[in-house]
Amino acid sequence: MKRKLILIFILLISFATFSQENIRSFSLQEAIDFALENNRTAKNASRDIDAAYKQKWETIATGLPQLNAAVDYQDFIKQQVQVIPADDFGGPEGEFIAVEFGLKQNINASATLSQLIFDGSYIVGLQSAKVFLEISKNAKIKTDLEVRKSVINAYGNVLLAEESVQILERNKRALEKNLNEITKIFENGLEEEESVEQLKITLSGIISTLSNTKRLKKVAYQMLNMTMGIDIDANTTLSDSLETLTANNIDLSLIDNPFSIENTIDYQIANNDKTSKELMVKLEKSKALPTVNTCLSGGYLSYSDNFDFLDTNQKYYGFGVFGLNLKIPVFSSGLRSAATQRAKINLEKAKNDLTETEQRIKLQIASAKSDYQFSIEDYTNKKENLNLAERIEQKNQTKFFEGIASSFDLRQAQIQLYTAQQEFLQAMLDVINNKAALETIVNEVD
Repeated sequence: MKRKLILIFILLISFATFSQENIRSFSLQEAIDFALENNRTAKNASRDIDAAYKQKWETIATGLPQLNAAVDYQDFIKQQVQVIPADDFGGPEGEFIAVEFGLKQNINASATLSQLIFDGSYIVGLQSAKVFLEISKNAKIKTDLEVRKSVINAYGNVLLAEESVQILERNKRALEKNLNEITKIFENGLEEEESVEQLKITLSGIISTLSNTKRLKKVAYQMLNMTMGIDIDANTTLSDSLETLTANNIDLSLIDNPFSIENTIDYQIANNDKTSKELMVKLEKSKALPTVNTCLSGGYLSYSDNFDFLDTNQKYYGFGVFGLNLKIPVFSSGLRSAATQRAKINLEKAKNDLTETEQRIKLQIASAKSDYQFSIEDYTNKKENLNLAERIEQKNQTKFFEGIASSFDLRQAQIQLYTAQQEFLQAMLDVINNKAALETIVNEVD
């Protein structure tokens, strides 16, 4: 029996240790760093950069020497017949003889070395590959900024849910205590039944809100886990508090900072698009230039009536050839001109898009600064309102139990307090989220 108890104890300890090991705790910065490495969208953006590097080399390689080898084997099941005049071989004039030329089987082994000498589109392609790589890198930066903002929002929502649950449970306990006390007073005939009913209504609302908030908390954790790139049902805990994060995210210098539009990632992406359109114009123009290619080919031929090409006595005939290819576009019925004009139109559109993006970013920065400043001011205001609501609720509770205030007055003060509590929590979250939104737009992260 003693051994069984010891075994059970060891198993319980092991299970507890295992459970603790599977619980991961994250500060906000740790959650951001983890997400940038493990978020699936961020990982795909990194793969896009790798693919862009490979595509760049593909483009470079097209202008480098190319070596190809080929082996061609033919077995004429029925050899082709040629018809020649019979009188060439002493036959009657005007008649023809069917003759089979060549042997039944042949094999051709060759190797060809080719080299691009000049192609205008190749030069443009090299420039395009460089721009495409830059586009992929900027897309990665954009993705990382969005992932960072998403983690901050998700992390803040979890903290909001946690704080809300704690406050609601505290309010629930206080209401249950008040209800118990007022029920006893009512049973002694010293209070009206309405007072009991008013508290029951308030308590019922708190219980319902608490249940819903707990469900929302679970969803908030799942959203955070998914954003970080881990299983949504993983055991996750947070080490930062909502109040600490709020204090750390109040930075009034951001409001007065004259951010550079050119440094924003959206501007850089729009500028990349303009550059790519410029290269498309160059590409269409380059199609009017000549192309020059050269090649060197050599190999061996062999013929036989039977497949004896592997015999040592089989005779092979070598050959070699050098070639130069010059292709000059002469006339395309307006095809190249139309393509060039279309590329120029797209370039003008890209220039307009860049200007539009610049104006939009200026507006976004101004709006984000305003939202951030308001959230800081609102946080201070909501904090003061919460202190006032707590004092008002406490005064009304004292007056109620002293018989000075009505149950309706107490309920109103309680509702005002509960509203102030949630508004204060939301105000803290707004400070954090609005700062993240501003940093995302201006591409300036601490």
